Amino acid sequence: MKDILIVGAGGFGREVAWLIEEINEKISEWNILGFIDENEAMYGEELNGYKVLGGIDKLEDFKNVYIAIAIGNSKVRKDVVRKISKFDCKQATLIHPNVIMDKKSNSIGKGCIICASNIITVNVNIGNYVIINLDSTVGHDVVLKDFVTIYPSVNVSGCCTIGQCVELGTGSQIIQGKNIGDYSIIGAGSVVIKNIDSNRTAVGVPAIIKK
Repeated sequence: MKDILIVGAGGFGREVAWLIEEINEKISEWNILGFIDENEAMYGEELNGYKVLGGIDKLEDFKNVYIAIAIGNSKVRKDVVRKISKFDCKQATLIHPNVIMDKKSNSIGKGCIICASNIITVNVNIGNYVIINLDSTVGHDVVLKDFVTIYPSVNVSGCCTIGQCVELGTGSQIIQGKNIGDYSIIGAGSVVIKNIDSNRTAVGVPAIIKK
């Protein structure tokens, strides 16, 4: 089994621990060592059977260990990746066993977390450190660039390009062939029917730029 640390001891971190347990029920692959979190008040606390071992500097104590970065906020996740780059860590890509996807034509980068009940069809290009939360669909020929976060129950139609660090809020829908620029946020329940430029927040049905 491979040793793994979960970076981020919040709610999503606990969900990732559960995801790993689900993987291990199919094939014994991972040994969870515990959580890493910068919140000192949590140090030593046990969460769902695993201890919070310390902050990012605690990674110095581990060699040849895998990490899963369980942080939903795209910008924060990117910053954490920068901070941990100096340590001897490998990036785990975790995919729930019940995810439906074409393994032949899809490509998935390092450090990704793909939760239960997702459908990823064909010729999808997923970058590094992408999170796809529960019960979402990603259509044909979609590009998800690095650090994209897809929250639960999102539908991304075919031939869309989702830029770096974009966050797609719970229940949002992107119609076919639309592009969303880097660092933009799509609000929960929104429907994107036009391209969205970088560094924008769009909400509503249809989605309208708010800032």
